[in-house]
Parts: sequence; structure tokens; C-alpha cells
Amino acid sequence: MDTSMPNDPQFNEYYRKHLQYLKLAGLQPKTIEAYSRAIRRIGNYFDCRVE
Repeated sequence: MDTSMPNDPQFNEYYRKHLQYLKLAGLQPKTIEAYSRAIRRIGNYFDCRVE
């Protein structure tokens, strides 16, 4: 499974906002890592169309 960072500016903006929300929510680093990896996988699967 591809967990690399998708190369789409709009996806990257959503991804950055998601990371910020997770950090502000006070989640543990391992949880943030797991959630972020899942978002990257979903982004790759749907060719960065996550609207």
C-alpha cells in the first residue's frame, strides 16, 4: 500500500489542516501518525480527490 505523500496542492492544504486539528486536539503522536497515514492512503487511492 502506498503511504507516500500525494502531490496535489489542494490535498496538501487539507492534509495540513487535518494535522493541525489533530495536534490541537491533544492526541498522542502515534495516533496522529496513524491518522495521517490513513489520510495519505485514502488520498492516493482516490487520486487526491477527497472533497
